[in-house]
Amino acid sequence: MLTPSFRRQSLALGLSLLVSTARAEYWPQPDWQSLPRAESVALAELERYTFPARDNDERTGVRTDALLVIRDGQVVYERYAEPTTAQTAHLTWSMAKSLLATLLGVAYGEGRFKLDAPAAQYYPAMAEHPQIKIGHLLNWASGLDWQEDYEYAPLKSSVVAMLYTRGRADMAAFTAAHAAGAAPGTRFRYSSGDSNVLAAALRGMVGEQAYADYPWTALFEPLGITSATLERDASGTFIASSYAYLSARDLARVGLLMQRGGRWQQRQLLPAAWVEFVSTPFAGYQPQLAKPGDAVPGGHWWLNVELPGSTRPWPDAPADTIAALGHWGQGLYVMPQEKLVVVRYADDRDSSFQHNELLKRVRAAFAAEVQP
Repeated sequence: MLTPSFRRQSLALGLSLLVSTARAEYWPQPDWQSLPRAESVALAELERYTFPARDNDERTGVRTDALLVIRDGQVVYERYAEPTTAQTAHLTWSMAKSLLATLLGVAYGEGRFKLDAPAAQYYPAMAEHPQIKIGHLLNWASGLDWQEDYEYAPLKSSVVAMLYTRGRADMAAFTAAHAAGAAPGTRFRYSSGDSNVLAAALRGMVGEQAYADYPWTALFEPLGITSATLERDASGTFIASSYAYLSARDLARVGLLMQRGGRWQQRQLLPAAWVEFVSTPFAGYQPQLAKPGDAVPGGHWWLNVELPGSTRPWPDAPADTIAALGHWGQGLYVMPQEKLVVVRYADDRDSSFQHNELLKRVRAAFAAEVQP
């Protein structure tokens, strides 16, 4: 016969286990857990939008290479278009900038730099621009006279010259040699050059010996990322504006880190203050000058916030959405309150794809309140 004391102890243990189970978190250890695919009308609409018949001749329309959806730490959807597979380390293009910001967040937490420190303190080639701070570079607000035009205007493009012609041997030095076009911190001008100056400054922050391995020891290894490749220019600086390669499943780990406020399991890998900084709109941003649907710049991440005098860039996505975006339709979207992380790799060559349309359909199919 059970004593009252034993019953109370058993009840307490049962409640403790129930609470523990309710609070359980899923992490990719070592890989992601996947939930069974639940077919629905909303899922069919998502697939109809993201994976239409692929035009490989004219390269027009939506051309998704990979789509991965993580809900609360578990895979709820995954699909690839040949030749991309789950093992493919896909080119991220400018999503590499947000990877750099995440890496810098680890360095920030280690006390290796301050946001209001001059960039020249860590990268002497910036000595001609002593007023440019690390925070200015992270907000794409260095004030340098930079033209971020791509293949449609190559003759006047600073970024094409940096990546492919006269600047490619030392991309940060090429950027630093640009004249000032505005006072630092007063104007937003998207710049891959700012990103590569930050990549060069990272070397000064961590030291020459540690620099080559730092992305792995500081970020990739703690997150369990094994597919990452980072290209470097002839000077040895990571080309953090453009040339990082990761599988969709590995990139989603960065998204989960951000979705959970910079925490990875029991370790606060990114300081809360850093997550707040990169998620805060640049104060000098003028949304009235942006095109419809353009996200708001934060600290080398893109935001879906509604600013005075403007509407939310992606009206069907939550206001707390933060994203890493890249050329030709690359996207890593993080929706913290809805516990969603979305990775999209693509080869879009026109303006058919719209971020809002993707996120609207993902939410319809996979938001927490949606039942199978």
